[in-house]
Amino acid sequence: MQNTIIRIPLDRLLPHPENPNRMAKANFEKLKRHIKQTHNYEPLIVRKHPEIADSFQIINGHHRADALKQIGETFADCVEWDVNDDAARLLLATLNRLGGKDELGAKASLYKNLSIKFSIKELTKLLPDNKQTIEKLKDITKPLEGFAEDAKAFLNTLVFFLDDEQIETVETALEKAAQQSPECLPVEALAKSGKRQETKSEKMAKAITIISKHYLNRKKVRDET
Repeated sequence: MQNTIIRIPLDRLLPHPENPNRMAKANFEKLKRHIKQTHNYEPLIVRKHPEIADSFQIINGHHRADALKQIGETFADCVEWDVNDDAARLLLATLNRLGGKDELGAKASLYKNLSIKFSIKELTKLLPDNKQTIEKLKDITKPLEGFAEDAKAFLNTLVFFLDDEQIETVETALEKAAQQSPECLPVEALAKSGKRQETKSEKMAKAITIISKHYLNRKKVRDET
C-alpha cells in the first residue's frame, strides 16, 4: 500500500455502497466547521473504482468528503490503497471502529489547556463532547469518585440494543437503584449541600454499577453456600 497523499477532485470520489458508518448531525456539523476553520483533516483512504473508469471509491472518509463538498471545496487529499473487494469490506468494518480509549487524566488536562485559549461555547462547537462534559473535564483537579489514584482511568462507552419492553424494565430498575443509593441525593438535598445536580447519564452510569455490584454480591453469596 502506498501512503503518498494525492489530490483528487471530489466529483471523482464515490462512496462505497456498503459503508455502514453514520455520524450524528451535530458531530458532522462540528467536523465541517473544523475543516472550514483549520483546513486540516486526515486524508481519505480510497481505491480505484472497480467499475467506473477514472473514478475512485472511498473506503474511509465518507463524512470528510461530504464536509468538503458542503464547504465548497473541489478537491480532497487522499491516500490510494490497492485492495480488492473483500479487503475493502474488511476495512469498512474496522477503520471506523478500531480505536483507543480516552485516559481520564490526560483528557482532562487537554481540555483544561484548550479552555485557556477557547471559550466553552467555542469548544462545544469544535469538540465531539457536549457542554456539560467539557465543563466537567476541564475543571477536574483530582480523580473522580470511583477512579483509581494512579489516574489510569478510562472513559468507556457501552452500547445496548433493547426492544421497548426491555428498555422500560431497565430504566425502571435504574431509577429505583438510583433512588435507593445513598450516593444519589434528591434535588433538594443537592441544593442544600451545594453539589452540582448529576446529569441523567451520570445517574444511569452510577445506577447500573450499583445493580451490577448487587448481582455479583448475591452470586458470591450463593457460590459460597
